[in-house]
Amino acid sequence: MKETALSAVHIDLGAKMVSFAGYNMPVSYAGLKHEHGVVRTKLGVFDVSHMGEFFVKGEHAEALLQKVSSNDVSKLVPGKAQYCYMPNDDGGIVDDLLVYKITDQEFLLVVNASNIEKDWNWISSKNDVGAELVNESDDWSLLAIQGPKAAEAMQSLTSVDLKGMKFYTFQINEFAGVKGVVISATGYTGSGGFEIYVKNKDAKQVWDKVFEAGEAFGIEPIGLGARDTLRLEMGFCLYGNDIDETTSPFEAGLGWITKFTKDFTNSDALKAEKENGVKNKLVGFELKDKGIPRQGYPILNAAGEEIGRVTSGTMSPSLNKAIGMGYVPIDVAAVGGEIFIGVRSKSLAAEIVKTPFYKGL
Repeated sequence: MKETALSAVHIDLGAKMVSFAGYNMPVSYAGLKHEHGVVRTKLGVFDVSHMGEFFVKGEHAEALLQKVSSNDVSKLVPGKAQYCYMPNDDGGIVDDLLVYKITDQEFLLVVNASNIEKDWNWISSKNDVGAELVNESDDWSLLAIQGPKAAEAMQSLTSVDLKGMKFYTFQINEFAGVKGVVISATGYTGSGGFEIYVKNKDAKQVWDKVFEAGEAFGIEPIGLGARDTLRLEMGFCLYGNDIDETTSPFEAGLGWITKFTKDFTNSDALKAEKENGVKNKLVGFELKDKGIPRQGYPILNAAGEEIGRVTSGTMSPSLNKAIGMGYVPIDVAAVGGEIFIGVRSKSLAAEIVKTPFYKGL
C-alpha cells in the first residue's frame, strides 16, 4: 500500500485506516454520521492526496485535451476549472476528471486515484500532437476543506478572497505560509469549501495551520466514508460505482458536459446515441420500506423481475432516509415512479426522486 504524506498523522489521530485505490487512507475518525454532520454544519478536512495530478503543457496542450475530453476546453480561461469525462472507443467512460487552465499553454488534470495509470496511458496514447505530459501524482498532497464555515475559518491563512471565489474557479497563491499553492473551489460535498493542492514536503505544515485556524469554528478531520455519503446526497457520480468503462455518459446524465462543438474520441458514435435516445437512465430513489440499499442489489419491477442494479446506496445522515442510485429502463425512469429493491430475500418499495437528495436544510 502507498502512503500519503499525512498517513502517519491520521494514524496518530486514531483514524480507522483502509486500503483504497492502493493507498492507506482514513475511512473514519469519530464515526461516519458524526463526521458527515460536521461537514454539513461546520467544516471538516479530507485528505484526498491519493488523487492523481497530470500537467499538460506546450502550444499543443489544448489540442490534446480537446481530443480526449468530452467538454469544450476552449471555453476555459486561466483561473477556471471544468468537469468532464474521457470517452473510450466503445461508448463507455475511461474516467471523469477536472481540468484546470493555468495559462494558455498549461493545464492541470485531476484524475481518480484508481485510474491514475490507466488515464496516463490513455492520454499518452492519444498524444500525437506533441503536447508535453508530466505525471506529478506522487508529488502532490490534496486537502479538501469542506463546509459552510470553510471560507471564514481559512481566510486568515491567505490573501485570496475565499468568500469571493466562484464555483469552479481557482487561484495559485500563498496559503498557510506556503507559496505556489493551488486554491480551488470545486467541491464534491454540496456544502461549499475549498481544495488545497500543495507539494508533499509542505503538507504537514498546511495541515497543522488549517487546524489551528479552524479550531474556533469546530473543525475536524473527516474520512472517506463521510465523503461518500456526502457526495451521494448530492447525486454525484462515483467512478467504479455509477460510471465505468461500460456505462453510457448519456444514460449517466452527463450529456451536459458532452459538447459536440468539436471532434473528440468516439464523438460520432456518442452524437448518434444522443440523437437516437438511450435505453436506460441513472435515477435517484428513496426507500419507502425499512432497509438500506447497497451497491449491486437488484432493482425490480412490481412483478419481481430484475430491471437494473443499485450502483450506490446508503442511509442518508442528513435526511435520515435510505437513498440510492441505479440504472433502470427509460420507460420506468420518471420521477414519482415506483420500483423495488431486492434486499436479501425481501422486495422493498422505493420511489424514484429528483436529485440532489440533499438541497441544503
